[in-house]
Amino acid sequence: MLHGSLLLVDDDRQVLDSMADWLRSHGLQVDAVRGVAEANERLARKSYDLLLVDVRLKDGDGLDLLEQVRRSHPESQVILMTGYGDPDAAVEALRAGALDYLTKPLIDDELLVSIERAFTQHKVIEENTQLKRELDKRKGMDNVVGHDAQMRRIFDVIDSVADTKATVLVTGESGTGKSMIARAIHRRSRRSGKPFIEVACGALPENLLESELFGHVAGAFTGATGNKVGKFMQADGGTIFLDEIGTASPAMQVKLLRVLQELQFEQVGGDKTFKVDVRVILATNEDLSKAVAEGKFRQDLYYRVNVINVELPPLRARRSDVLLLAQTFLNELREDTNRKVTGFTEEAVAALEAYAWPGNIRELQNVVERAVLLGKGELITPADLPRDIIGGSAIRVTRGGHRTLKEALEEPERQIILEVLEANGWNRNATADSLGVNRTTLYKKMKRLGLEDEQLAEH
Repeated sequence: MLHGSLLLVDDDRQVLDSMADWLRSHGLQVDAVRGVAEANERLARKSYDLLLVDVRLKDGDGLDLLEQVRRSHPESQVILMTGYGDPDAAVEALRAGALDYLTKPLIDDELLVSIERAFTQHKVIEENTQLKRELDKRKGMDNVVGHDAQMRRIFDVIDSVADTKATVLVTGESGTGKSMIARAIHRRSRRSGKPFIEVACGALPENLLESELFGHVAGAFTGATGNKVGKFMQADGGTIFLDEIGTASPAMQVKLLRVLQELQFEQVGGDKTFKVDVRVILATNEDLSKAVAEGKFRQDLYYRVNVINVELPPLRARRSDVLLLAQTFLNELREDTNRKVTGFTEEAVAALEAYAWPGNIRELQNVVERAVLLGKGELITPADLPRDIIGGSAIRVTRGGHRTLKEALEEPERQIILEVLEANGWNRNATADSLGVNRTTLYKKMKRLGLEDEQLAEH
């Protein structure tokens, strides 16, 4: 018995009814129609695993219907049948995407073999589509590393907004990976095959930034010897990422507001209006709401860019990701440099996780690169790390005495847990999530570090 849905299209009523009954007797769910118009009506309401279509129909051509199906229902297979055997027509049909081209009167066994082959191919296509979905689910996140609860929530947001046109504002301290998040959103969207254009707004003076974004015509200003295509035009169909948007001047903010609202602009020195289809992602390490209150950033522009806000946590707030990130950077560097370094000692891991990381992920990457290049053994030790990480003020390790590194790091560990507890109003569940540890581990650490007593003192 066969299993699947089939749309039968033939303008001969007797052939249509008898063939539909025969196909149903073999287990197929069959809808039967007498022409192209009826077929299109059915296809507008549902999809079919297979279409069995006569080439010559009273209201159209089976080849035209095949073309429509390949365009609007690419997952459906099509078998064409004809009462006029023509080798050239058969070749044309197969080139156009038909699975088979059968000549009437149809032989039962031949038709069954063709239908079975169609369903087998449909199943393979379905499995490939499912596999592609699974791959696409991870695509774009390959460079964004994180198991921390905050990062998992950000991944969920990226999944939710990737295929929308909504403007996204990525905020966070310098070095937290805002550019990577923007690229992940682009790669997860239907625009992934189109350009991703990044512009560092803070790196250019206002007059050059306008030309960079919108382009200019020859003679627009001194040195403009030819026409220049701007970044918005280059990103047409894709995504444009405007980094450091908080540095934009008041005049540039007005121009940005218009292009974000209308996706229209004129080149510098030109009067022709260009319209583009781009997805806009912006980023800043500044507090734009504060800049609005101080009159430094337009309120209407702020509301326009702050449709979806992805706020990246600093690395010190996602301690559980430090080793994961460090190992990722180490693996990449090992491949590039042919070094034999494989990991970190426990003492090195403790030092990395205790450090405050004011430079965030970028600083961690630089530290790992330094350790890989200067290290001598297979494991990175505290001796391979910068002094401020293993003994500087950043982690406030007290020198002297006969304490082990683990004992010396208890104080910064206590400070870190205390800061996160206070930030979460002493909510232990939220603190455990932020720190990437389970509640039992947090309770034990609080008890060992005397933080339970401090909580009682505060309350």
